[in-house]
Amino acid sequence: MTTSYKLVDNLIRGEKAERVAVMDSPWSETIAAWVEQGYPTRTAYKEAGEERWIAEDGRWIDVEVEGEYEEPVPAWEHFDYDLVGILPWFDVMPLRDYDELIEETETWEVRRNGAGASLKWWKHKSGTPEHVAFDMITREIWERDYRRHLLELDPERVDVKEARKNMERAAEAQKWIHFGHMFVWEIMRQSMGDVTLYESLLLDPDWIHDYSRVYTEFFKKHFAYMIEQVGMPHGIWLYEDLGYRNGLFASPKVLAELIFPYYRELVDFFHGYDLPVVLHTCGSVAQALPLIVEAGFDALNPMERKAKDNEPFVFAEQYGDQLAFIGGLDARVFESNDRTIIRREVTDYIEGMKARGARLVFASDHSISPNTRYDSYRYALDVYREHMLY
Repeated sequence: MTTSYKLVDNLIRGEKAERVAVMDSPWSETIAAWVEQGYPTRTAYKEAGEERWIAEDGRWIDVEVEGEYEEPVPAWEHFDYDLVGILPWFDVMPLRDYDELIEETETWEVRRNGAGASLKWWKHKSGTPEHVAFDMITREIWERDYRRHLLELDPERVDVKEARKNMERAAEAQKWIHFGHMFVWEIMRQSMGDVTLYESLLLDPDWIHDYSRVYTEFFKKHFAYMIEQVGMPHGIWLYEDLGYRNGLFASPKVLAELIFPYYRELVDFFHGYDLPVVLHTCGSVAQALPLIVEAGFDALNPMERKAKDNEPFVFAEQYGDQLAFIGGLDARVFESNDRTIIRREVTDYIEGMKARGARLVFASDHSISPNTRYDSYRYALDVYREHMLY
């Protein structure tokens, strides 16, 4: 049997593959719920400064007293996923290691990040943060307070020790290993906020260009350092949510002029290392597919089915010779917890993508919520295995 590494490498590079690959992303609270339903745990020794697991909600917090702690087996190990992302991501905020608690209740907290943005986060469940307040609302503030902190390589931004440990574990299992991060679109949203971002796309495009230029160079420096210090991965993921349910956040014309040139440059940078690049973008992305292909991305994830015009069969028919596809199975199928529905939908999706010649990694169209029972997801994987061979 081909190793996970070789299988995924063949799929993404357009070479012959013997089966559909598999991966997914259960939320932290999903894993916590699954532990109560029989998901395996293990005991791990933790030193002060490392992170330990909290069974009540699945969070990971800093260890204060070294010792042995219970934690769930990583999902990629337990489910034998073919792809493994290496954590932790490096710090991309202008003010490194800056995390200020502004306000807190039992259920949420407001924290200010290193770009001066205050975001409201749930404490005990996953979700996107609520935008509360932003400091970087003009180009002058960006240039005065933040820009200069991003111009040089800063090795302290990269947790080499932890990344090496995770890399070694995944390499030993012969998985397809990827480094990943957000890029300019998502970082702008977490730095200047949506309102300033959208206004600036039209009123101050030179700021968008300068911001993106600074971060593109920043990413090249820090990914090169990570590759040098941690090792060569097998690919890269960029996480950039360009759309919402009914369309793109900006027109294809604006994205083509102000954002995608920097995607093209970064993709070319990674291709210089012979590393394929996956674009993760939630929301409706059909209108952006020509741009995604033109920028040189090798694979697309997750093809959110609740979003307008996101039809993986159509994507495969139109772009299957240029893109591999990762995801695309409506997560609500898992959440039905109905084996008849799960069998029908998983079968139809995998067989439909295979019939269209798609290079497929089977996964949900977003991630797996606690509404999915552990046994239901395991059953979905059983059905996947019945249909995984090309």
